[in-house]
Amino acid sequence: NLVNYRGTPIFRVFETIKNEDERYGVPVIGSEIIGLIPLEAIVQVADHYLKLEKFDVDQVLEKKILDTISVK
Repeated sequence: NLVNYRGTPIFRVFETIKNEDERYGVPVIGSEIIGLIPLEAIVQVADHYLKLEKFDVDQVLEKKILDTISVK
């Protein structure tokens, strides 16, 4: 279980597991998320793999909608 995505980002855990799998000749064919995950954790993964420049969680449409709704 990952409990501190800020201290240990999901992409780092995934890459570590993938590297270990490759050492043994076993490819990663999928992954899954069980339970809830903070939006910021998903944004970290997207930012890392997509090499996004100047990306901010406020650019996520659903977050903007929720922020707008909660202000009213």
